[in-house]
Amino acid sequence: EVQLVESGGGLVQAGGFLRLSCAASGFTFDGFAIGWFRQAPGKEREGVSLISSSDGSTYYTDSVKGRFTISSDNTKNTVYLQMDNLKPEDTGVYYCAASRGLHYSVGPMGRYEYNFWGQGTQVTVSS
Repeated sequence: EVQLVESGGGLVQAGGFLRLSCAASGFTFDGFAIGWFRQAPGKEREGVSLISSSDGSTYYTDSVKGRFTISSDNTKNTVYLQMDNLKPEDTGVYYCAASRGLHYSVGPMGRYEYNFWGQGTQVTVSS
């Protein structure tokens, strides 16, 4: 059974940090790009960051550049999202998703089809 399981969310004060994890089972990251999305209450889901297993390229939406870092550990089949200097506007449910294919020089996340999704983890940043 294919699963993506997120963890690491929580409540943190503005300026703080969290590290989210996305662990995969039932498939390996080879041949996939793994992305993080978030959805705040009353807002549409937005793509936050993406990493390709094909060439290691990464993408970040403008609002998180310089604060978030995506990485992967293929030995653990896990992708991480290090979130530093968190802001209240980062609050939302964070989901990871897997896009099958050989993605090179990844760009805006709306370009890709996502085949598998996790259940999400809540991140709340207080002011």
